[in-house]
Amino acid sequence: MTSDFHETLHSLRVWDTPLPRFDAEAAPDEPLPLFRDWFVGAARAGQPEPHTMSLATVDADGRPDVRTLMLHEADDRGWHFASHVTSAKGVQLAAHPEAALGFYWPLVGRQVRVRGRVTACGPEESRADLAVRSRGALAAALTGRQSEVLDSTAELARVSAEAWERAGTDPDAPAPTWTRYVLAPAEVEFFQGDAARRHTRLRYRRAADGTGWVRELLWP
Repeated sequence: MTSDFHETLHSLRVWDTPLPRFDAEAAPDEPLPLFRDWFVGAARAGQPEPHTMSLATVDADGRPDVRTLMLHEADDRGWHFASHVTSAKGVQLAAHPEAALGFYWPLVGRQVRVRGRVTACGPEESRADLAVRSRGALAAALTGRQSEVLDSTAELARVSAEAWERAGTDPDAPAPTWTRYVLAPAEVEFFQGDAARRHTRLRYRRAADGTGWVRELLWP
């Protein structure tokens, strides 16, 4: 199996298909319009689940932690996501409310990286986050206990079945630990891959006075 792994790993190639061009000089003054444009472009190119992203936080010992979750919104406030305030990420964000997001859309050879401070939304907005999502999302929120040690898969099946039933009969059921978060960007980097490895990297950085953005190209 080890030889299969190495043979497979070293046989893989990236970006064997034509990639879109990115004219950094023509990019907008702020990162949000460009992100939205790239997001729509990735979805229309057939990129599966372009709204999935990596969220990186740090724990109480300063050790990095990362996981994949879904983007719920990107607006003038920042990039939105949700989780339980009692989960590992929720506990980490409460103690260290700085985080980073990473999007990768291989079909178009593009990445977006976002760094900034995270704020927890209030209970009304957090509950509204569930109201527009599926029954399964509500059931998962009602199940709760995310990141806790699970005694058995049988226990998960029982609690999950109860949550699914409640989500169906009471779509307005409270989920008090469910929390919507907003990451207000301090830096946003756009990466356009190039088959010749002449990648284009454009970084937006908040100006020192907190108003406007500084744009700068980075070496690949």
